[in-house]
Amino acid sequence: MQCIERIADLRRAVKAARREGRKIGLVPTMGALHCGHAALIAQAAKDGCFTIVSIFVNPAQFAPNEDLDRYPRTLKRDLQVAAEVGADLVFAPAAAEIYPAGFNTWVEVEGSLANCLCGASRPGHFRGVATVVLKLFNMTDPDQAYFGEKDYQQLQVIRRFAQDLDLPLKILSVPIVREADGLAMSSRNKYLSPEERSVAPWLYKALRAAAEAAASGEEDIQAIRRYALDRIASQPALQLEYLEIADGDSLQLLHELRPGAVMLVAARLGNTRLIDNIRLI
Repeated sequence: MQCIERIADLRRAVKAARREGRKIGLVPTMGALHCGHAALIAQAAKDGCFTIVSIFVNPAQFAPNEDLDRYPRTLKRDLQVAAEVGADLVFAPAAAEIYPAGFNTWVEVEGSLANCLCGASRPGHFRGVATVVLKLFNMTDPDQAYFGEKDYQQLQVIRRFAQDLDLPLKILSVPIVREADGLAMSSRNKYLSPEERSVAPWLYKALRAAAEAAASGEEDIQAIRRYALDRIASQPALQLEYLEIADGDSLQLLHELRPGAVMLVAARLGNTRLIDNIRLI
């Protein structure tokens, strides 16, 4: 497995893979790889792709008061994980390689898709995400790009700009990978203290309670939300940011339950922000 830091070298590697008749699969990450990332990489490899994993802690998607400086950086271990599950190449650039001096062009998805939910509390976040992902697409010219469903709003934002800009690739998603107690795997879980870690699974318990209510025939949106809200409220350490039921494609908030509905939640636990989601029907 190659590890490359420069865009020019990355493009040469992609061209070489194309000459060999390989299709290109891209797995964008910010590193601190866990089993969720491994599932993405393994899927790309299983699909027969020349599998590229990008590892880049993207400063453009962090607000000034967020955790850019302390975000876990574990490149040596990440390279081992990527190699073990079938990556062919890791692209691990410095920030100056992605955003050279004078950089001043941004990709922005407008409307409620990017401005609701996480976008409401993290202004500019999805602009940073969309910009770096489009740059990675331009650098690697992938046939397929793989994203996890835990970052559900991010997935829908990327699908939208790929469609709107007529990008010639498939955006593929892989289901959330969870710990044994249900906690969605995330690089930020490393921040949790032992006490916080014991509380964190309640977020998924809340989502499960809502999904079970919907599966049992409950159709009232507010009643379904209450099943989840009551369980979150039972854990005072969980400071709820939002809990909403939305259309799975547009993320428009729903007033009545319909096929494709997704419940999405964000909460803070100490200094850690957790997000999760579950499909209701």
